[in-house]
Amino acid sequence: MEPVLYNLLPLLNALWWPFVRIMAMLSAAPVLGEMMVPVPVRILVSLVLAIIMLPITNKEQVVIDPFTLRAVVATLEQAIIGGVIGLAFHFTMSAIGVLGFIVSSQMGFSLAVMNDPLNGTSSDVVSALLAMLTIIIFFAVDAHLVLAGVIGESFRAWPLGSGYRPLLLETVAWNVAWVFSAAMLLAIPIVFSTLVVQLGFGFLNRVAPTLNLFALGFSVITVFGLLMLGHVVRFIPEHYVRMSGRVLDMIRQQMQAAGHG
Repeated sequence: MEPVLYNLLPLLNALWWPFVRIMAMLSAAPVLGEMMVPVPVRILVSLVLAIIMLPITNKEQVVIDPFTLRAVVATLEQAIIGGVIGLAFHFTMSAIGVLGFIVSSQMGFSLAVMNDPLNGTSSDVVSALLAMLTIIIFFAVDAHLVLAGVIGESFRAWPLGSGYRPLLLETVAWNVAWVFSAAMLLAIPIVFSTLVVQLGFGFLNRVAPTLNLFALGFSVITVFGLLMLGHVVRFIPEHYVRMSGRVLDMIRQQMQAAGHG
């Protein structure tokens, strides 16, 4: 029995640590980490990727007894690295979500709330439609393959047992602001057009106060918002790819800094 356990421990170490990091990344990553993806499917994908990456992770294998405090610390270390990488890519999806909420509030669609199967909560119609568009773009640009490549390179930059420097976590935290700036950059045409219409109806109300400008203005603002949204949607794929490229550059710089360190 002891020889079996002696041979099983290296195999368990070779699979468990990559599995923890990949599972944490998939849980925080866009699309794959949403509630619409069942947890068993996520676990199976993490196990398959851990087996595929054995040639990378098994080169500098560190055997750790799973029933020690060191194993608990190593597990938390792998979960943090994978979670931060997945969270960084989730920013691109969050920017589109913020855009949907801004557009809905300007067009008056924030009243039309429907169940969101992605997050398990209620969201407006525009946000749900933009989320569906972003999912299509995610798989169209092979972002799922990019995630697999990034997590593979992370084992070279932050191998097991080398410790974890919170530099990547700090960089991700400081780059949260560009999520809102990227969303506002796309929402400015819609916000500006609806603001002009509201100002126009405000002046019209001063001239003809007897008109029912509330019902008329609501319809006109909605029509103008839909027209502008149709023009803005064309630029969302290019904007999404640009934001994903910025995330990749950010992670690549941290990997290079970890390699030199």
